[in-house]
Amino acid sequence: MRTLFLELMEQYVVAKNPKLMLRRSETVVERMLSNWMSICLYQYLKDSAGEPLYKLFKAIKHQVEKGPVDAVQKKAKYTLNDTGLLGDDVEYAPLTVSVIVQDEGVDAIPVKVLNCDTISQVKEKIIDQVYRTQPCSCWPKPDSVVLGEYPPIHESHVPDCVGMGSMGPWVRDGATLILSKVGVSQQPEDSQQDLPGERHALLEEENRVWHLVRPTDEVDEGKSKRGSVKEKERTKAITEIYLTRLLSVKGTLQQFVDNFFQSVLAPGHAVPPAVKYFFDFLDEQAEKHDIRDEDTIHIWKTNSLPLRFWVNILKNPHFIFDVHVHEVVDASLSVIAQTFMDACTRTEHKLSRDSPSNKLLYAKEISTYKKMVEDYYKGVRQMVQVSDQDMNTHLAEISRAHTDSLNTLVALHQLYQYTQKYYDEIINALEEDPAAQKMQLAFRLQQIAAALENKVTDL
Repeated sequence: MRTLFLELMEQYVVAKNPKLMLRRSETVVERMLSNWMSICLYQYLKDSAGEPLYKLFKAIKHQVEKGPVDAVQKKAKYTLNDTGLLGDDVEYAPLTVSVIVQDEGVDAIPVKVLNCDTISQVKEKIIDQVYRTQPCSCWPKPDSVVLGEYPPIHESHVPDCVGMGSMGPWVRDGATLILSKVGVSQQPEDSQQDLPGERHALLEEENRVWHLVRPTDEVDEGKSKRGSVKEKERTKAITEIYLTRLLSVKGTLQQFVDNFFQSVLAPGHAVPPAVKYFFDFLDEQAEKHDIRDEDTIHIWKTNSLPLRFWVNILKNPHFIFDVHVHEVVDASLSVIAQTFMDACTRTEHKLSRDSPSNKLLYAKEISTYKKMVEDYYKGVRQMVQVSDQDMNTHLAEISRAHTDSLNTLVALHQLYQYTQKYYDEIINALEEDPAAQKMQLAFRLQQIAAALENKVTDL
């Protein structure tokens, strides 16, 4: 990987655009770096940064579910993302229902829902609470369970006037519901084979395409935005009111955001050897190529660690946790991820009333976050150097620790799939490279290809 990086760096320096290096993942070595960082930072993530990230995810999820969420538009009352904000004032009330799981005991489990939730949303909240001690990947899907009154008194149905089957009009606070799993062989028309309580289930209405905001309301809103100057000013005033709501949510989540940033960037935490080793490598190469622009070195480090690793898991917590990330939660995570990216840049953005809401939200904190990034890079530079021998020892320890977790045959197969795609180019390169000629690598690759798929070779 080191050799490939030296060649990549040489290409960017010769082309006189070194700042562009590591911006994407188009080359093999850039993808290798992503995997290398992921493996080397796994233990750090497990010991230090994982818990703050999980708490941040759960805090966002709790805030979102505390208020109405439009199941069709994927917009929420409580969010950090202005494009995912439910603008309409929806009347709602919290309800607490007791849930009994069929064939799993008689103890009722209290679950908090909203009277404006769809049946699917209620199912999700119930499943989340009932199976919270089990991995998310083992939870039943909402469409594989049904809800019914307990005990079943009369046949229940969702009124036609209720969009998406909202449950509010006919489920009272304190009601007891039964959660039943749908039989695998059961057909909807087989009324004689219904599970107990299924005929009394809270049915979802499939013919409606709206939930909390009617499509006609969206049309009217669109006309308003294209209307007169007065209407546009009114829309802008409403937007500013919504910004206040975004700020309120941001204030509630602030401590969780700060805790995650500190776990990643605070110099007090033990810096993984791989970070020190690779940052020193970048510093050495910058000096070798007479690159004195601190901005370039800063960009290299930012592209190799914060943007390549931390932003990726911040936007995709399901990569490391067994969780399901809803679109409305993902919208808020994207705002925090963008803030983290802004903190890693040295460019100063002048803010105005027309600036994106995510930049306005964290306008006060961004300078603090930028300083955290600068201090982190300085702190890593001042650490005791990690030698090649120390790094090799550390990698050997990681390899031993995960011997049973990694499948080398799968990795080799993936490498071979890449080789298939560029077979002729790789063979030509190996035949021209002096080191590869000595080890007969082109010949060996041809042997592998012949053995695996009877590929026509020069053998």
